[in-house]
Formats: sequence, structure tokens, C-alpha cells
Amino acid sequence: MPEPFQPDHLIASLRPLSAAAPLSAAEQGYRQFYGFDDSRVAHSRLGVVELAGYRIVLQAWWPEVPRASLILLHGYYDHSGLYRHVIHWALQMGFAVLTFDLPGHGLSSGARASIGDFAEYQQVLHGVLGQAAELGLPQPWHLCGQSTGGAILIDYLLSGEPGPQVGETILLAPLVRPRAWGWSQLSYRLMKPFVEEIPRRFSHNSSDAAFIDFVHHRDPLQPRNLPTAWVGALSQWVPRIESASASRRSPLIIQGEADMTVAWRHNLEVLQDKFAAPQILRLAEARHHLANESAELRQRYFDFLRERLS
Repeated sequence: MPEPFQPDHLIASLRPLSAAAPLSAAEQGYRQFYGFDDSRVAHSRLGVVELAGYRIVLQAWWPEVPRASLILLHGYYDHSGLYRHVIHWALQMGFAVLTFDLPGHGLSSGARASIGDFAEYQQVLHGVLGQAAELGLPQPWHLCGQSTGGAILIDYLLSGEPGPQVGETILLAPLVRPRAWGWSQLSYRLMKPFVEEIPRRFSHNSSDAAFIDFVHHRDPLQPRNLPTAWVGALSQWVPRIESASASRRSPLIIQGEADMTVAWRHNLEVLQDKFAAPQILRLAEARHHLANESAELRQRYFDFLRERLS
């Protein structure tokens, strides 16, 4: 593993996305630290855009002749640097890739791992789709979200019919309700008057031991606390989504049955009710962080997706 980069130095040196090519030495160091192999792409970019009151950091990669695009949304506590497996797979598929750090995550601005209202995520997503248009990313634009990233895409699909440029939507272990949601709500109500955040409890949410070790001990961009504001925003979002009108869209859903992070059985029931015949792949051994599960489990769902996106 390369020596840790300096996040504060990198963030201070980031340029607007429109002026962010070629990569600076600091940006190349960041990519190397997180294991990206940019030699397999014709072009890449990393830069900042002001969206919804946040300084959002976006990254893009293009193969020589892209035939479509993948717009990738990471999960809670995550950031784009952890998603090289999905990005490399998409590039092998001939897709251009656009990803971004959510507010309060990774290299983007905002209170760490917090949000005032999930509607802010929608504002940022719409801004990112505008950036995809400005970059001229080839259509269709397939959307892919892990966990909270999946929740944002669920909200996007249920809030109105996406434009014709949007292709398939891929939901990896999507969040509707977290596991033990009733207890979480009770704890939130009890704690809210007294604390603004509690220490994060790191989980073993993947069978890839190297990934778990890296996230728990070596990743300088990992938030260390759970803000009660984020739990409050989630508590407002869940009933709104569960009561939303159904969509005609049919997302592709990958769900691990060893997932101890989300209430996946309940969530699949909700998603089957909200969407028109979603295609679901259930993986008995897979835990929550599907984007960083073992190579064998990743290959199984990549094969599933390849059949439907080729």
C-alpha cells in the first residue's frame, strides 16, 4: 500500500472540474493510494463543482471509445476512492464513469457524515447529472448506487420519471430501512436532546479481510462519528419513501443475504412493491459492502449485470 496522502493538502489544491486535466501530482498520489490503475483509460479527470451549497468533488474516466456511461454513488461513510472494483469493471464494459463524493464524505465539503435533509442529496445528484451533460458523457447513463447511494437513486426514481438519457439503475444492497430500525429511532429520540454525535462502530461488512483492515485502520477519509442529524434526516426520509407512489422503472438489485447493516428482507418487499418487476440477484454469502466483497462474489454479480447491460 502506498504511503498515505495528505487529504487537507489535496483538498486545498483541487481545481474546478472544467480545468482539472491532466491530474496534478497530488491527485495522482490520491489515485495511487486507493489502487486505481489509470493506465487502462484514455482520459480521466478530478475536480470540484459547487452544487447545492457544497463543494462537491467529482471524478471521471473514459475508455478510448465509450459506448455508454455509469454514474456511481457510494454508500454512507464511504467515498469514491473505495470503488475501484466497480469502476474498473465499468471501464472494461466500455462505459465512461462519473462518480462523486457525497456531502460530508471523502473530499467533498460538509459536516462529516451528516446531512440536514435527504432532499439535499437529490439536489446534488441533479447537479451531477448536469455535469454529465456538460462533459458530454455518452448515453445511456446507467446509474449505480451502493447502500445510501442506492437510497438516493430510489428517491430519484420515485420522485419522477427520469429523462430518456437514463438507462438502467443498479442498486447494491440498497438502503430503505437499516437493520434494527425501531431501536435506532428510539435511541435517536433519547439522544437527540443531549448529543450531536456518537462514536462510530466499525463493522465487518465484507468478507474481504484486506478491505476491512484498510477501512478500519488505514483510510484517512473515514468518518469516526455518527451524527444524530443524519439519523434524524433518515427518520424523515424512510416513511416518505415507503408511502411514495410506484414507478414504472425496473431496477437491477443485488442483495447479500448475510447483510447485517440494512433490513434487507423488508427492503426487498418495499422495492418489489414500488417498482415494476425489478430483477433481483440474492447472494447467500454476501455481506453489506457489495462493492468491496470478495472477488468471487463480485464476479457473480458482475456477470449478472453484464448479461443485462451488454
